[in-house]
Amino acid sequence: MPYPFHWVPAAGQRHATLDARPGGGYPTGISVETLCGVQICADNSEFGWLWPTCPECAPETRRLAEEYAAAPKPLFG
Repeated sequence: MPYPFHWVPAAGQRHATLDARPGGGYPTGISVETLCGVQICADNSEFGWLWPTCPECAPETRRLAEEYAAAPKPLFG
């Protein structure tokens, strides 16, 4: 099972969000709320994934990942 957050390039950084991914991704122009608390428009451009990670989203993703790792997992399916 994947982490509950997803990365999305926007506003010159790679932000994280808990918003659902329509069709498995965030098309350019779609509005998402980030873990750092801002509403931004995705920029799924060729270079967007090379932008630096948002320094405010990163600690929240680590916290969520640690919670996920510590949570009990089902034995089957």
